[in-house]
Amino acid sequence: MNLDKLFNPQTIAVIGASNSEGSVGYALIRNLVGSGFKGTVYPINFKHKSIYGIRAYPKLRDTRDEIDLAIIATPSATVPELVEECGQVGVKGLVIISAGFKEQGEAGNAMLDQIVATAKRYGMRLIGPNCLGFIKPSIRLNASFANKMALPGKIAFISQSGALCTAILDWSVEQHVGFSHFVSIGSMADVGFHDLIDYFGADPNTNSIVIYMESLTHARKFMSAARAFARNKPIIVLKAGKSTAGAKVALSHTGSLAGNDHAFDAAFKRAGIIRVNTITELFNAAQTLAMQARPQGKRLAIVTNAGGPGVLATDHLVEQGGEIATLSEQTMAALNTGLPPMWSHSNPIDVLGDADEERYGMAVEACLKDPGVDGLLVILTP
Repeated sequence: MNLDKLFNPQTIAVIGASNSEGSVGYALIRNLVGSGFKGTVYPINFKHKSIYGIRAYPKLRDTRDEIDLAIIATPSATVPELVEECGQVGVKGLVIISAGFKEQGEAGNAMLDQIVATAKRYGMRLIGPNCLGFIKPSIRLNASFANKMALPGKIAFISQSGALCTAILDWSVEQHVGFSHFVSIGSMADVGFHDLIDYFGADPNTNSIVIYMESLTHARKFMSAARAFARNKPIIVLKAGKSTAGAKVALSHTGSLAGNDHAFDAAFKRAGIIRVNTITELFNAAQTLAMQARPQGKRLAIVTNAGGPGVLATDHLVEQGGEIATLSEQTMAALNTGLPPMWSHSNPIDVLGDADEERYGMAVEACLKDPGVDGLLVILTP
């Protein structure tokens, strides 16, 4: 089964829905109802007749409806039986919020194996466990317990860390950066990075994919999916667990080994993936993808009012595989006419420290007209 029913459900059941403010079960219902989702939401709770003012049902089968997506937020020991019930009533997709599986050792792994086998037997795809859920802004679907609704946009964001999801979400709302999908993938018992790259790569409403990764399952499938789409849709990855100590922390967090970082680096380069190294770089990359047109090539013009920053930018550009654009005769003539005689007469274009708005504008306009320039970096040093 593909992921359509997961990301385009008409009916959603929340197993473990709650009236207790501050609980995950309460947040899930609040977000689904409060976000403006147009489908039907069924709270499942055997103790209460209504949750958040909506009729509740003791068991999934009591809804007497076809359920596209079931979200499970109950103690881990209850999940195997609930997944079996979901399969029996024909649920199409699952999100398992519950933790306490891979990260809990052999007993947790045994439970998880049972859950995955059951889901596979019934043809259900599942996200999680140990995840925040997901958001699809275009249909006003907040199937998570995050405290905000993502803005609509063209970036698909995937993260193994729920906490990082909330940090990115808070930042994105403040910076007006939107998403086509916003997915907390958790322990990746079933749906993995490769599945989501395949799905978002073919999605016409997604232009780029941004990933926070701690570990990787199905490395060959991941590489195949990334190679298939990275040329047309940028894939940006922040891979944590670079050090031995960090890899051990990732193991305790997700229950999966982080792997050899040099191998990841080489694999990312072969697949055409752009790797960033800090949260700030991830934020900046997401913002650039959201607000800038994708350049047609790697030839960059740099306009600066200081030589040092221009040199540093050139070094970093070349390190990352870019090129300093060779300016055409027409561009050079325009710059010679509009700039003071002491300008750099080369790219980077140093418009000098006293450059005002008019001088910057003239240099930028000349570069944008040059067919040999694929992108423009403007540096202002106060």
